[in-house]
Amino acid sequence: MERKRIGILTSGGDCPGLNAVLRAASRASEKLGWELIGFQDGFEGLLAPMTHIVLDRHITAGIMHLGGTLLGTVNKGQFISRGNGRQGSFIPAEVLGKTRQTFQSLNIHGLIVVGGDGSLNTALQMHNAGLPVVGVPKTIDNDLEATDMTFGFDSAVECVASSLDRLHTTATSHKRVMVIEVMGRHAGWIALHGGLAGGADIILIPEIPFEFSKVAEEVLRREKEGAKCTMVVVAEGAKPKDGRVSRLSSPNGENRLGGIAEVVGCEIGNRTGKEVRTCVLGHLQRGGAPTMLDRILGTRFGIKAVQLIEEEKFGSMVSYKNHSTCAVPISEAVHKMRRVDPQDQLVEHARAVEISFGD
Repeated sequence: MERKRIGILTSGGDCPGLNAVLRAASRASEKLGWELIGFQDGFEGLLAPMTHIVLDRHITAGIMHLGGTLLGTVNKGQFISRGNGRQGSFIPAEVLGKTRQTFQSLNIHGLIVVGGDGSLNTALQMHNAGLPVVGVPKTIDNDLEATDMTFGFDSAVECVASSLDRLHTTATSHKRVMVIEVMGRHAGWIALHGGLAGGADIILIPEIPFEFSKVAEEVLRREKEGAKCTMVVVAEGAKPKDGRVSRLSSPNGENRLGGIAEVVGCEIGNRTGKEVRTCVLGHLQRGGAPTMLDRILGTRFGIKAVQLIEEEKFGSMVSYKNHSTCAVPISEAVHKMRRVDPQDQLVEHARAVEISFGD
């Protein structure tokens, strides 16, 4: 009797903890007597010419502590087309047909899709088309409503806190204001957690519109009280009251969020006369070894995903609730964002230690 096979792919942006998922899924599959097939370069690996590898214990040995993904990933490709008007992104019929052929030719019993909101939406379309798919959420922004935490988030927070530690010493030496831009397009979890852990004095997040005058007043207040520096953490999607988010254009015409640190830095300098330096952490937050927490979380997600396939709970996504892994329908998970509540206890605690949100 031919062995059953599970497929797995990583799609969208990379983050620490992906390799822990792959390793755990490999071990869990092997324990069932099944084979795990890893499709390379995201969904593109499902199409001809197919690029896949067998993820056995020898291939996945020693990868849990590595950042990135053994399988590679892409953000774009032929798998998704952009709709017009009310029609969103969709899988072209021809591509869906080739995907079916891949499932049949490789005897894929179920596919694990590890990705963010966009990738999970693609997984949902595949499920609705009758393909056996389960999802594993991946976003360092930690902004999916359907799960309490996603792997990669803790590593990103560690990067922010560690960077603040380093920048604080040079800021103190020169009596400067330091503005550090971190990831967070629509949710400020990285800025909030990283800023609190790293001893930031001002945290600017998308959920709490700020005023430049209030930020400047806080810098001057701290200087009057004898502070030698001020550390400002700003999420890339933060915006001033009655203002817009800052965007950067790229050579290929793509318009993406970014540049807010420079805007905030210039305003602080002009309004206070203080010397200001800015630092954009960017992809430093995505790279490097995962923290212990992310290794454990990635491992638990990989195991649970295989269990969902064994139980044939297709169309489900792995979730982490109340310190346990569980399953939720992918349809209830996509496009439901978890943002920072301005009244959240963590915000209150940050204010209690005199962190300003510029409001």
